[in-house]
Amino acid sequence: MKAKIREQIEIQSMVLIAIVFLVIFAYVPMYGLQIAFREYHLVRGLENAAFIGFKYFKEFFHDNILPNVLRNTLYINIISLVIGFPVPIILAILLTELRSNKFKRFAQTISYLPHFLSWVIFGGLALEILSTGGLVNAFLTRANIITKPVNFMGLADYFYVIINVLSIVKTAGFSSILYIAAISGINGELFESAYIDGCNRFKRIWYITIPMITGTVVIVLIFQVSAILNIGIEQTLILQNGMNISASEVLDTYVYKIGIGRSRFSYATAVGLLKSIVSVLLLIGANGLSKKITEKGLF
Repeated sequence: MKAKIREQIEIQSMVLIAIVFLVIFAYVPMYGLQIAFREYHLVRGLENAAFIGFKYFKEFFHDNILPNVLRNTLYINIISLVIGFPVPIILAILLTELRSNKFKRFAQTISYLPHFLSWVIFGGLALEILSTGGLVNAFLTRANIITKPVNFMGLADYFYVIINVLSIVKTAGFSSILYIAAISGINGELFESAYIDGCNRFKRIWYITIPMITGTVVIVLIFQVSAILNIGIEQTLILQNGMNISASEVLDTYVYKIGIGRSRFSYATAVGLLKSIVSVLLLIGANGLSKKITEKGLF
């Protein structure tokens, strides 16, 4: 046992650093979750905060804004799940099927690039392109599709589509790396045997590539289902304005505004904790359903 530890001391040291980092920044802060059950004030501190039980949890369920916020959150994430989830898989398959290595590297670079731009930069560019004097309106006007410029970001009905399209453009390339790695791990002899048997490229993808990466797809799908209440505060706040707020106000922005903006730390913590509990339950449920259907899961 000691010999094995000495042989792997470098790798174990790296893992230990990750564990320490996780404990400090993920587990230690959980001590502050009791704020959700206390009347917390920043000046008086946690020790002097009176215990109030589930007061803020009940208040959240009776909040008039809850139906709208929950609906927006679910709409955006369901659209992302149905439309956005398959895009990285399709992109990964297309990239691996390219025969020209130069063009493949070029396509990968172009698809990865948006990921390395912050949402402040990427969202700012999107707002400029979608503005009344932007490229989209200029193209639609010249093509005689519209007669007057459309304020896309001012129409709440367009917000669900816009935020999902922008998320796909920004994340699809980088997300495809995981599937590309999974495809690269497939035994090449399977493709050669299928080619000899007369399978064309589409059949090789359908009968070999897709079944062989099912495990990876299932794991990513489980995580995405568990995160159905999480959207990301950066892109939402950047794209949000007074005209589309009826569609852009989601749980993440609501917690941020009520917690930081109004200094209601206990209430915001209660809502965040409730959201996390639901995410864990969804994770367990999605994993159990996946095991029954595909016999594959996280645990």
